[in-house]
Amino acid sequence: MTKPRISYVEPSTTDPAMQAEFARCAHEGTPRPESQAVRAHVPAVFWSFANAWRDTFHTGVADHGIKELCRLYVSRSVMCEFCGNQRSMKAASAGAVVEDHVNDLINFETSTRYDDRQKAALAYAEAITWDLPVDDAFWARLHKHFSEPELVEIGFFIALTMGQQRWLRTLDIEHHQVLVGESGSMAPGFETEDALKRSKSDPNYWANKKPARADEAAE
Repeated sequence: MTKPRISYVEPSTTDPAMQAEFARCAHEGTPRPESQAVRAHVPAVFWSFANAWRDTFHTGVADHGIKELCRLYVSRSVMCEFCGNQRSMKAASAGAVVEDHVNDLINFETSTRYDDRQKAALAYAEAITWDLPVDDAFWARLHKHFSEPELVEIGFFIALTMGQQRWLRTLDIEHHQVLVGESGSMAPGFETEDALKRSKSDPNYWANKKPARADEAAE
């Protein structure tokens, strides 16, 4: 297993409120405890992320399943394995994200697995993540499917998760290193350290392929 570039704070050394949040992370995930154990070096950072994540991902005005699709789109785009190997338990239990559909995320526009509303949200994530130009038609598409409060929350959330994922991928953090034994929010095939190692050694492991949008693949 990798050694993190910034050390993990031992959860038992933190105050009771942080310990409770660490326990929630281990049991429910998104975020998992390893990323929070890095943020815990600065409690204000720990809580800033925890609170923003709770308010704009787990709750909020926009559909949680839509936000989970956007989060996974970002993971596949920026190649954050730590984030990409997690799944929202809330979205999974609601049937909002089907595992077989995840591999179509980068080329969502040509996929038959997503409806028009999901594709509009993913186009929003694509534009933000890849710094694409946008026009009146782009915004008309978004306004057709989402209210302005929803667009604010989804856009903020995409920007939040993209920035965090770009940072986390530089840290060499890995699952099952903090509060070991809990598998909350892990993707199928990544529930334990051994399972994670097997999945990552598979030649078809998703992170072995460089992402390319459909328009790039055609060039």
